Amino acid sequence: MLNEDLCFLSATEQSKLIRSKKISVQGLIRAHLDQVERYNPVLNAIVTLTADSAMAEAYAADQQLEKNADVGILHGLPVAHKDLFLTKGVRTTFGSLAYQDFVPDVDSLPVERLKKAGGISLGKTNTPEFGAGSQTFNAVFGSTPNPYDLTKTCGGSSGGGAVALASGMISISDGTDLGGSLRNPASFCNLVGIRPSVGRVPSWPESLGWYTMSVPGPMARTVQDVALAMAAMSGPDDRSPISLEAPGEMFLNPLARSFKGCKIAFSANLGGLPVEPEVARVVESTRAVFQGLGCEVINDEPDIAQADEIFMLWRAWRTELRITPLLKEHRAQLKDTVIWNAEQGLPITGPQLARAEAKRTELYHRMREFFKKYEFLVLPVSQVAPFSIDQEFPQEINGVKMQHYIDWQKSAYLISALGNPAISVPAGFTSTNLPVGIQIVGRHRDDFGILQLAYAFEQKTLFSLRKPPMCSSQ
Repeated sequence: MLNEDLCFLSATEQSKLIRSKKISVQGLIRAHLDQVERYNPVLNAIVTLTADSAMAEAYAADQQLEKNADVGILHGLPVAHKDLFLTKGVRTTFGSLAYQDFVPDVDSLPVERLKKAGGISLGKTNTPEFGAGSQTFNAVFGSTPNPYDLTKTCGGSSGGGAVALASGMISISDGTDLGGSLRNPASFCNLVGIRPSVGRVPSWPESLGWYTMSVPGPMARTVQDVALAMAAMSGPDDRSPISLEAPGEMFLNPLARSFKGCKIAFSANLGGLPVEPEVARVVESTRAVFQGLGCEVINDEPDIAQADEIFMLWRAWRTELRITPLLKEHRAQLKDTVIWNAEQGLPITGPQLARAEAKRTELYHRMREFFKKYEFLVLPVSQVAPFSIDQEFPQEINGVKMQHYIDWQKSAYLISALGNPAISVPAGFTSTNLPVGIQIVGRHRDDFGILQLAYAFEQKTLFSLRKPPMCSSQ
């Protein structure tokens, strides 16, 4: 088997080869490092490479297998970490000049768990400054293009991890999702990205331990691989006050199930959001796929009229808390949209947040009632296809002017305000061969359910098998 073919096998298949000793961990890691050498100079996905330590860990992993030692579920698989996660002894910049030389002395909990499961880190992946925005560029490392078209963005903010996956540099990536940062780059790069339920994948260290809008989670090339990563990353931890008690092992259960008679609410635009025609065409084409699975597909959508206000208030509040301390010494080093979002948080009052939280509680109950009628909600991940890498964010969609730098991403961030788990799965391509994902939203805490429907959809369509042209031609 050619090394590049090995790199594009699913993580699940790679793991089977390792455990059966048909390939060595050293061989697998070497193949992926060759892939990094081949594509990363163009794609700029991995911004801090830890090749030497990866090979040393690969040697130790092979020794463990020789001794028939018990090993983790990700044993020997190449992973990489978003440059927002702390990595002990490895530079963590948050995509900001203010932190360009920062080296932490601790791992973030998602990193810790991937390592404990046997994942071997190849380094850090690119992200917009402080994860702000769904376009991956920053003043420290520059831009990360889309491997399906180098003139387009890969999305964000977990864009570097998405591109590393799509080009076969790694097998599993971690990331974070506040307003779509795992779902959007997955959609733009023909991958699977899940926004887990709040507390499903615990976060630590975290100054906002009770914050429920941003969550960590994984991306991969297949739904089965995302489930494998969820098994490694999920489960309780007393360092996170909102972590859920259910063990990660639940995600190792079979994903196959019958969807005969399953009721799905299908929304083309979530109540009138502008959606580019090419994206709308792909989204509409998925209706027949779900019907083919036996689902009853009904045009409907929940009343989420207050979700925009709730999301924007809590996002601004969080950004102000984290960024304002930097403004005095580092204002000139921060990008305009980060400063804008922080300053949006300055005038927020306690009564505003109290009312927003009351509205969010009302929203939760409306969603609870909605999901008594339906098991899933299906809608676009993003309202646009991958856009120019030279454009920070879309200014308009179908003639509708965007009001701020994430306004075009409402189809994702409005779902964040609900608290329901959501997943992006490859759904097709535009006429210019750009990937488009479909978003599946599940009932409260039904992460496993959305993985099951995404898996059934993936098995019917097989869009995930389509590699970027730059890799297919090798």
